[in-house]
Amino acid sequence: MAGTRIAAAAAHFGRDLEHDLGRIGKLIGDARAAGAGLLVLPDAALGGYLADLRHPDPSAFPPALKPDDPIFEQIGAAARDMVVCVGFCEADGDDRYNAAVCLTGDGVLGRHRKVHLPAAEGVAYRAGDRFAAFDTPIGRIGMLIDYDKTFPESARSLARDGAEIVACLSAWPASITNAAPKMSQDRQSRLFDLYDCARAAENQVVVVSSNQTGAAGGMRFLGQAKVVGPAGNVLARTWAKAGLAVAELDVQGEIASARRVLSHLRELRPEVYR
Repeated sequence: MAGTRIAAAAAHFGRDLEHDLGRIGKLIGDARAAGAGLLVLPDAALGGYLADLRHPDPSAFPPALKPDDPIFEQIGAAARDMVVCVGFCEADGDDRYNAAVCLTGDGVLGRHRKVHLPAAEGVAYRAGDRFAAFDTPIGRIGMLIDYDKTFPESARSLARDGAEIVACLSAWPASITNAAPKMSQDRQSRLFDLYDCARAAENQVVVVSSNQTGAAGGMRFLGQAKVVGPAGNVLARTWAKAGLAVAELDVQGEIASARRVLSHLRELRPEVYR
């Protein structure tokens, strides 16, 4: 079976929506030139992330967008037949959510609201309450945002809902409390990579992990976008630099091969887990 090209983006996004939209358009163009059928952009690609995780300032929160904001039609028009996942701050009445949307030129395919809120993020956002996979032209996808992927139950819920690809959209910084002299020694850098590979291997699915780069407030974002196969093997990565990690694989074939002898989902024993 022919393979699908998948791209994970590492890039910096801030408060200027027009600038963000231009960068998204450039990344979509680069992914199209690489032959990608799926592009996963970072969390908070529209409007940027919080500037301070310890003491969030409400006057400096990212702009909140309604789910039907015309900006998504612009992204869809640029995407055309490509499947694109993008993170933003979602407005729902007076509530705000750290959210992601998956779309093509034909419209929205799926949505996710971040469920697990770390540190003081609860000051800025309400928590989502579900994990759900959805069908797309390139296979069944589920989305996680940032800290969601720390919890095995998040990706497992999506895999049990039939997700073949788990898109992990992040604005994941280096350690704030334990700064390391080198990024390679940073605790959060190590965990970011570990979670990507573990979530793929334990569920035998493809993980497409995007992340922001650069700095905001006192935070340095890690980059380290990657595509991970269902055996937990990194197929492509950006390291700390901005750019695209692009890999070509037969998603259904690779998953079937990984599950041929040991099928983790089939061999689950939920009745004994507490």
